[in-house]
Amino acid sequence: MSDELVINQENNTTQSNSSNKEELRKQRRMIIIGICIAILILSIIGFAVWGLLQPSTDTTKIRDIFIIFMAVESFIIGLTLIILMIQLARLLNLLQNEIKPIINSTNETVNTLKGTSIFLSNNLVEPVMKLNEYLAGFQQMLKLVGIGKKSKL
Repeated sequence: MSDELVINQENNTTQSNSSNKEELRKQRRMIIIGICIAILILSIIGFAVWGLLQPSTDTTKIRDIFIIFMAVESFIIGLTLIILMIQLARLLNLLQNEIKPIINSTNETVNTLKGTSIFLSNNLVEPVMKLNEYLAGFQQMLKLVGIGKKSKL
């Protein structure tokens, strides 16, 4: 029985280690992709600045490229706001449909335990304590009369 338990624990730890390694690989992959995208964007911006610094470049071209950069920036900000709203909606859905029922059931459980402890206190603990009080009083009365056990003083 204990061998099976040890084997199950080893299997669980190897599964959790492999899932942790898998998550670590995914995170590294996402970080590498993000760095590559950032390098690509920086290189495009550098190339655009280099092109703008050429002596044959008009100010109208600079203005047009600046307008294009502003449009791309507005597009990226809009996308991030849409993603933010979607994530916020998912969070609210999670809170309403999953967290709230868990809190409600926990509250019901606490109330049930409170009622059970009050019931046990009233119907079990108090009568036993009263019985012990009466028995202690009865023993003292017997000692006074001389029938009970004598103390070892």
